[in-house]
Amino acid sequence: METNQMRAALFDRYGPPEELYVGTVPKPVPAPGQVLVRVHAVSVNGGEVHGRTGRLRLVTGLMQRGFPKRVGIDLTGEIVALGPGVTGPKAGDRVWGALGRTFGSAAEYVAIRPRRLAPAPAGLDLVTAAALPVGTTAITALRDLAALRPGERLLVRGGSGGVGVVAVQLGRALGAHVTALAGARNLDLVRDLGAHEAYDYAAAPADLGRFDVILDTAGTEHAAFRRLLTPSGRMVAIAFDQRRIAASLAYIAASAVHGRRRVRFFSGNPTTRLFTDLTRYVDSGAVRPVVDTVFPFDDIAQAHRTLEKGGVRGKVVVRIA
Repeated sequence: METNQMRAALFDRYGPPEELYVGTVPKPVPAPGQVLVRVHAVSVNGGEVHGRTGRLRLVTGLMQRGFPKRVGIDLTGEIVALGPGVTGPKAGDRVWGALGRTFGSAAEYVAIRPRRLAPAPAGLDLVTAAALPVGTTAITALRDLAALRPGERLLVRGGSGGVGVVAVQLGRALGAHVTALAGARNLDLVRDLGAHEAYDYAAAPADLGRFDVILDTAGTEHAAFRRLLTPSGRMVAIAFDQRRIAASLAYIAASAVHGRRRVRFFSGNPTTRLFTDLTRYVDSGAVRPVVDTVFPFDDIAQAHRTLEKGGVRGKVVVRIA
């Protein structure tokens, strides 16, 4: 029976994971230029966790005024309807993508522009595939911003996290010598993914050597890790210390202007081109998903709690459909 309502993950005030619940909201109708996607699964990302706690309330407040607010950035699913003027995509297409700089994909349906989507890899089921859309961040960081070249030395901080597991594989595929920092129990994982060297971040050698590229997914100690760069080295930071936001951003901004060893910070905003590139890496066997845990939709609070607790291997996924 058709209904104009759907289930979505919501929260009525900023706070811990317990604030999350699955409620009922109006089912979206695709506007001109949009498609309607029935969501199969989403992953849990650090940005939405910070949004839920209120640490990014200036940004999230501007994007979505008032409560209840929504969570969810990326998605996998199936196109079920086309808005006026849409050509190319068709109902029944299996897709993956992301909403951009907003939240709300943790819902049964999402209305979204096709430029935010691409065909999902044929060889993956859509729940497992939900661990990978964050891989577009690794592609942008290593290939596009850092211009990682064959033979260069790459250091991945957080090599067993959601972005890190893709960055290790991508670095290897791009011909780099890959060193990964991860938790002690995850060292075998990052080696299996292609890291030439893997160290426990809590007991790493005092001198790791010098690196042409550093991908920082931790967001702390930027100055200390910048000193590990070669004179022409590049460091890309995809996170910053939430307790010292202003200082972290000021340091990154200054580093991007002064000196040869530069630090760049960016927030992913992927479109079809990046998702298509990611699909090619997956189809070629260069990148594979790493799923820590799959939670049912009603347990989305527990999914957030698991990510916040730390030590996650790859991605926490929430099954919607």
